[in-house]
Amino acid sequence: MLIGYMRVSKTDGSQHLDLQKDALLAAGVKEDRIYQDCGSGRNSQRPGLEAGLKALQPGNTLVVWKLDRLGRNLKDLVMIVERLRQREVGFKVLAGAGAEIDTSTANGRLFFAVFAALAEYEAELSLFRQTEGIKMEIKG
Repeated sequence: MLIGYMRVSKTDGSQHLDLQKDALLAAGVKEDRIYQDCGSGRNSQRPGLEAGLKALQPGNTLVVWKLDRLGRNLKDLVMIVERLRQREVGFKVLAGAGAEIDTSTANGRLFFAVFAALAEYEAELSLFRQTEGIKMEIKG
């Protein structure tokens, strides 16, 4: 079963979900299985996403129009997709950067593994910079 998720960043009505919804429907997601949020991808309070994640069962696939609709932060994206993998749930991106991701295929899993490695590298680099900054402060 396919579960769709869509999100617009602004809550003032200046952005619409129509394009995302049309893409999800064209990909085979049934309308009653599409969850949505309005607000920043950085916001951890996304009731639509949480409801969609709860609806997923092993063997299902979460489908998003573009990767940035799921989240803006690589670390958070990796964590969400890892949660899906642990639950035996696939993940598919329909368009834009990341459209190569379909974790139900070997190529998609490889592509996502590269994303995960980049996230780990980014975290380690940030920690290194922080440590170096603290050392510089101590030296005065």
